[in-house]
Amino acid sequence: MTLHLINKTPSESSALSSSLSAVSEGDALLLIENGVYAAMPGYAELFTRLPGSVQCYLLENDVQARGLKDLNQEFRHIDYDEFVELSCRYSKVVSWF
Repeated sequence: MTLHLINKTPSESSALSSSLSAVSEGDALLLIENGVYAAMPGYAELFTRLPGSVQCYLLENDVQARGLKDLNQEFRHIDYDEFVELSCRYSKVVSWF
């Protein structure tokens, strides 16, 4: 099981599309820094092909810092403590650039 970290917008980098092709059952996806923009409604279609067991998260501090609202409801907002817990829960953490 892998935790995939995305810190760039889809327009800044191919990190999101690359990670989405590598995600498998039981993995998780966490959007951080500018990556949280990918949870905006215009990018929702990108996440429709994820396996059903993949959990999607947003780092709440980064969402608030960018003043984002009305984001993809499939993403659970987490704080820094939960980020650490996720990092420990998964056997591998991959940062996509």
